[in-house]
Amino acid sequence: MVVTGTHDPFLVALSILVACFASYTALDLSAHVGPARGFARRVWLVAAAVTMGGGIWSMHFVAMLAFIMPTPVSYDIGLTILSLVVAIVVTGGGFYVISRRSASPLRLVFSGIFMGLGIAGMHYTGMAAMEGHAELSYDPLIVALSLVIAIGASTVALWVAFRTTDLGQKLVAAVVMGLAISGMHYTAMRAAIFTAHGPVHEAQASESLDQTNLALAVAGTTFVILAFAAIASLFERKRAEEALRQAQANLAHVSRVMTLGELTASISHEVNQPLAAVVTNGQICLRLLALETPRPDEMRAAVERIVRDANRASEVIQRIRALAKRSEPQMVSLDINDVIREAIPLVQREVFIHGASLRTELASALPLVLGDRIQLQQVVINLLMNGVEAMAPITDRPREILIRSQREAGQVHVAVRDSGIGIDSETAERLFSAFFTTKPSGMGMGLSISRSIIRAHGGRLWVSPNADHGAAFQFTVPIDGQSIS
Repeated sequence: MVVTGTHDPFLVALSILVACFASYTALDLSAHVGPARGFARRVWLVAAAVTMGGGIWSMHFVAMLAFIMPTPVSYDIGLTILSLVVAIVVTGGGFYVISRRSASPLRLVFSGIFMGLGIAGMHYTGMAAMEGHAELSYDPLIVALSLVIAIGASTVALWVAFRTTDLGQKLVAAVVMGLAISGMHYTAMRAAIFTAHGPVHEAQASESLDQTNLALAVAGTTFVILAFAAIASLFERKRAEEALRQAQANLAHVSRVMTLGELTASISHEVNQPLAAVVTNGQICLRLLALETPRPDEMRAAVERIVRDANRASEVIQRIRALAKRSEPQMVSLDINDVIREAIPLVQREVFIHGASLRTELASALPLVLGDRIQLQQVVINLLMNGVEAMAPITDRPREILIRSQREAGQVHVAVRDSGIGIDSETAERLFSAFFTTKPSGMGMGLSISRSIIRAHGGRLWVSPNADHGAAFQFTVPIDGQSIS
């Protein structure tokens, strides 16, 4: 006599929810596998395998408990545990193969087949753990269909796991994977045929647990474990973001020091000018003191010039020290025109040596922006130096740099225009890629770091060709009080 079972809709929904939550957590954890190395990579791989395999097994077990038979049913503990181990091992194997750098489409297919057959093996092992007063057999066609679904779901799961980083995509992928895994289980359950022989005897009360309570206990335990895994993944992501931010800051500091190395002559010139004036005025004071008739007014004026030039030299040194100093960004309200004026003296000598001229068109009464003075100076210096070097080969027209500031809607706009060799549209965007450079001795980091700085300020940095000659590097910074995206 064929025995027909029914499904508890509440537990069916719970099993699908478990599958989706497990899929999302596994996707989240698997994102740490690729970048990690050594022991950390193995830890994240095991965590993703346990999460995915354990989640699939938990979904399967809750779904089994959702299946209500008219005859008493119990479960063999050994086979039930074996089904859990199978799920974790095959999931870990699939994740390991596809997470390797050399993973190819062929490896993806073989991994999907291996993982799909393993999940199917987990399911049918779990089915074999059922003990009751009915004989279990299967419809071969529906079994084959369940295998196809298991392999397809596994292949998609592996492909998505290491290619999805966006939160929205991850949520959609988790739902799709959860539904596919659940679909495989319920298809396989549809293939099951239970045949009872002889009269059905009631089982002892101690031989089985209330199915609903047991399902809730399994699902609850699974949710708690998955929640801890998700929290661990969140903390790791925050740590990685902080490490990346620190690495970018260190790289920006190295770039500033390299820039200072290139500007040594200009810096020396900037410091030597006020120091030479101090020496000259000091000599004037000595000559005035040597006169028979003191000239206090002239001596006072000379001393005042000494103090003024000494302060000027001190300011230059302070600017240089600030530019070279490795420190955290200090976001304050500032005038972008002051940033430009403080940066120009540091490149003035380079401009002179290359036979170029530099002029400014700075809009008056610009609103204040929120930014780090030193970082913005670094951007301006980098753009000015690029303009100077772009004009080096030019011999048939004047070498001119124009730096302009103006207000736009909710932001301040700065443009550095040169009359150099120009730039084509294909190269324009690549200029901002790390280590890409058009200069024989360049490292290709200046513009990449400059764009990172401007983005951190909530602005945008880009380049465009001028109408006649050369190129224009432009950036925007939000006005203080505007939101920084």
